[in-house]
Amino acid sequence: MKNKNTAAVRTDDVWKIFEQEAEEVQAVRGVTLTIEPGEFIAMAGPSGSGKTTLLNLIGGLTRATRGRVQVAGHELTKMSNRELARLRLESVGFIFQAYNLLPVLTALENAEFPLLLQGVNGGERRRRVMELFERTGLAGLEDRRPGKLSGGQQQRVAVIRAVVAEPALVLADEPTANLDSVASDRLLDMMEELNRDLGTTFLFATHDPRVMERARRLIRLVDGAVAFDERHQPEPER
Repeated sequence: MKNKNTAAVRTDDVWKIFEQEAEEVQAVRGVTLTIEPGEFIAMAGPSGSGKTTLLNLIGGLTRATRGRVQVAGHELTKMSNRELARLRLESVGFIFQAYNLLPVLTALENAEFPLLLQGVNGGERRRRVMELFERTGLAGLEDRRPGKLSGGQQQRVAVIRAVVAEPALVLADEPTANLDSVASDRLLDMMEELNRDLGTTFLFATHDPRVMERARRLIRLVDGAVAFDERHQPEPER
């Protein structure tokens, strides 16, 4: 059971330094953040500002050079690779710009994959996935493979895959980059609804002004450091 009093994410003076051709590249520089459960946050900045690197640090996909990263009360910097893999499976959902759906699997099979890895039985997997397909306008498309779905439909399947196991945190890297304005708005509507109804924390790395406008908190990174961090009032219901 998730502890609602535990921060979804906490970073303390986190640095990530890469060695490139005998030179140090400081991709993330001294980032300290606290993200509370249920936040809906956009992290913006120019290319090379460290957005994706910071997402990867928070998701346990790469390790900090120094500093501490905590997700759902777990300190990532003290965890083994196996423990990090288990944390990602149980507590973190990922949405990628390129969808990353498996082409040989149907939409339903792609969406249920985290539940399969968790050992959830087939009937329960299908029930949970189909409930989200109904909510997101994908009902009737569950047996189609990714190549038979539009970009917006594929991204909705990717979002369902990210949230179906009800993780504490969803990390989204440029999720609207390949979508037109209509598909982007529908996807953002869907994620706002999931955030509101399931209490899932969303953290976006984005260049998209529409994502920034919808976010209730905007963090700007410049040269790997936080330059701006401001909370917004939620927009009235339309």
